[in-house]
Amino acid sequence: MKYNRWGKDPNKDDAFATEVRKHYAACVSYADAQVGKIINRLNELGLRKNTLIIIWGDHGWHLGEHAIWGKHSLFEESLRSPLIIVDPVIQKPGEITNSIVETIDLFPTLCDLVDLKKPDYLDGSSLLPLLKDPKAVSDNTAISYSNRARTLRTATHRLIAHKDGHLELYDHTTPEGETKNLAKEEPGLAKKLLTRLQSQ
Repeated sequence: MKYNRWGKDPNKDDAFATEVRKHYAACVSYADAQVGKIINRLNELGLRKNTLIIIWGDHGWHLGEHAIWGKHSLFEESLRSPLIIVDPVIQKPGEITNSIVETIDLFPTLCDLVDLKKPDYLDGSSLLPLLKDPKAVSDNTAISYSNRARTLRTATHRLIAHKDGHLELYDHTTPEGETKNLAKEEPGLAKKLLTRLQSQ
């Protein structure tokens, strides 16, 4: 999908690329300001201590990584999205976890935070242990897909499996990250992660 670029190509026009990045930063700053207004109003009304605040986005955004300008990919920049949970009881302000989570984890998390019984059919895992201890070790994975491929993200790697059989394997513990495909160099790991992806 192509967005309106006014006949310009940010991959070939550095000035336009900078302009796009500035506009994106302005958009994020504006959204942040609106969240601040909501939190200020909760404080004014005395509701902050009785309110769970959850902020999340459904996707990330490429600003030139992999020569992509938008959200349509199975790379980290597109699939990683904001998730902030503020609970008045669990006091861990500003603490970050590097654990892998998915948006389907929000429903069971909310059930735990407000003491509601979870339905038997519910997918996802509660994030309550991570909220209590952001440094807790988690073996969670995340799955996403497009028309042509599926991806599995672990704490250290991403596997992208295309419908035509082509595999991409990236190691997030290396400086190269998602710029060096290791599928041919590490076929055993690629196969192991593919089996895990296919089982979910």
